[in-house]
Amino acid sequence: MSAPDLIILDPQDTVAVVLSDMARGTTRAGLTAQDDIPRGHKIARTAMSEGDAIVKYGQVMGVAAQDIAVGSHVHVHNCALPRIHSDRSSVKGVAMPAPQRQSFQGYARPDGRVGTRNFIGIMASVNCSSTVCNAIAAEANRTLLPKYPNIDGFAPIVHDQGCGMTNQGEGFDTLVRTLKGYRDHPNFGGVLIVGLGCEVNQLTLYKPTDWTQARLKTFNIQEVGGSRSAVRRALELLEPIAAAANDDQRSEQPVSKLVLGMQCGGSDGFSGITANPALGVASDLLVAAGGTSILSETPEIFGAEHLLIARADPQTGDKIRAMIDWWRDYVGKNGASLDNNPSPGNKKGGLTTILEKSLGAVAKGGLSPLVGAYAYAQPIDQTGFVYMDSPGYDPVAATGQIASGANLIAFTTGRGSCFGAKPTPSIKLASNSDLARSMPEDIDIDCGGVIEAGTPLAEMGLRIYEVLLDVASGRKTASEEFGYGDNEFVPWKIGAVL
Repeated sequence: MSAPDLIILDPQDTVAVVLSDMARGTTRAGLTAQDDIPRGHKIARTAMSEGDAIVKYGQVMGVAAQDIAVGSHVHVHNCALPRIHSDRSSVKGVAMPAPQRQSFQGYARPDGRVGTRNFIGIMASVNCSSTVCNAIAAEANRTLLPKYPNIDGFAPIVHDQGCGMTNQGEGFDTLVRTLKGYRDHPNFGGVLIVGLGCEVNQLTLYKPTDWTQARLKTFNIQEVGGSRSAVRRALELLEPIAAAANDDQRSEQPVSKLVLGMQCGGSDGFSGITANPALGVASDLLVAAGGTSILSETPEIFGAEHLLIARADPQTGDKIRAMIDWWRDYVGKNGASLDNNPSPGNKKGGLTTILEKSLGAVAKGGLSPLVGAYAYAQPIDQTGFVYMDSPGYDPVAATGQIASGANLIAFTTGRGSCFGAKPTPSIKLASNSDLARSMPEDIDIDCGGVIEAGTPLAEMGLRIYEVLLDVASGRKTASEEFGYGDNEFVPWKIGAVL
């Protein structure tokens, strides 16, 4: 099937998306371009007067900042945010039929959860022990990993927090919750936590749970003689942990044990048309099979939160509203605005307003009912489609999802984000085939066929679902092949640095 010249996403839309560069004077589907319009950008389908709604996805994405003629390029030069965005939707959650494939090969853990990888984590309690943790991981990967081939590696989980902060309050609680989520993560077959000794974030907060007692060890650098001695002590403690983890074997597990974190970064005008809705189909299939998918990035659902609330029970809907209100207050106190999005790269790719970006971003959530809303890094304690509060900054959002229990990450991109996060494998989805061809080393799935070849979203979503299960069963992603993940642990930093 040949690609169309432009695409109209909803009959009510006042704009269409141009699928290849359109020169001024060119006519496509009855629309003559009044300007040069880049691919992925919008062309006016109807004449609009100043103040009229600009509609995409059947939703208001902005208002005309000036009179706009039919065929004009609609972008930042003639589009503004409305004073009030939509807050109602008639769309309700829809339960999808279960897919045929409903199992994968994973690592069963004693607490009932299942890992998709078998790493050993080398975690820093504080920035002061981060360099030592990196040294420990490097030495363990050099000397221990060859002896224990059933381990995926020794992963340093390092950060720049843990001291210079109060020992109570929102910021401290968030850090502790995040570190505990990693400590207990099913993709770790064992964990070593290293502190300095005098920090605010003391090791006594991270006592092992019953089942991790034999595979969780901790010590402070100040108690073992210094940095080099800490590396030697760590290798002594890691040897029996590695021997135990090496005995772990994959076995057939139900899809209900999968928890998928969904991310988008470096979005473009095609993200909300191809990769995001295709991932939404895969999310619906996962949920239908009993699994869990997590949508996040609260500043990037702003303007589309009503589409999620309409699919939620009243309590969950109220939680989403409260998150938006918190963010309005938070960014205001810090001299910013939720309207500061999209980024320069997003705009170059065709996205004009935060409302447009958000409308495309929520497509990752598919059509399933929204069954829960969680704080950042809060453990997910139910199955189905859920929401977790987080910033839009990808490493921070993904870190929270992993801490909440995500044992898979699916990451869509239109501009070419490079990302991976140990211990959870990250599958990268390109919104357009040009990107997939230009960055094949970083892309796992090309969703551009939705436009270029007319591949139905249902077919593309099933393809993504199959890859998710293959990766969960051990297939390496592009980011894993390169070695991403040692520097992408970025807990959300809230509050004053003292």
